[in-house]
Amino acid sequence: MVVTRRKVRAGQYLYRNGQPFRALHFVHAGFLKTCELSEDGREQVTGFRMRGDLLGVESIGLSVHTCDAVALDDAEIWELPYPPVLDALRHIPELQVRLAAALAEEIRRDRVWMLTIGTLPAEQRVAAFLLDIAARLARLGFSARHFILRMGRADIASFLALKHETVTRALSHLERLQYISVLRREVKLLDVPKLRACVGTPCTIQ
Repeated sequence: MVVTRRKVRAGQYLYRNGQPFRALHFVHAGFLKTCELSEDGREQVTGFRMRGDLLGVESIGLSVHTCDAVALDDAEIWELPYPPVLDALRHIPELQVRLAAALAEEIRRDRVWMLTIGTLPAEQRVAAFLLDIAARLARLGFSARHFILRMGRADIASFLALKHETVTRALSHLERLQYISVLRREVKLLDVPKLRACVGTPCTIQ
């Protein structure tokens, strides 16, 4: 199986909804978003992917991609050709385990966010989002308390099913409470226990 390394510039599409599904995409560096068009034609952000994540798994078993994937900053992607990757899975048990883990993580993450968006009010959704980003960055060895958001507030609002101004108000209120500090896209988590309590969970969303 030949793995192709591909550079994707900020704002460029990795793949588009409806394009032939020919590969899985491993994020080696950078941030991307996945999105679909809603019934009224608006872009709906469905997720954010970073280093170590696998893109394209939602299209396994289909002939075309079912969403768009767009780079939020310059990214490096490793393309795993499909179906050749299936042959590799049969001969490399470790790869089989990694793919199964990626699929399970995708299912868990989607389920958690479906419950979060469906049950929590706006401010708690924003707090949960910040904790989730922090936890994912921490697993990659980055700071969980001081980071730069690669996505804009409009994308965050779309993902959380909120209005742009609602996200802005929620961030401002959390800052007034001194739970966080925000300067444009730079975020500092000042009081993680209180931020977790705001969400109503004893630990960060995984």
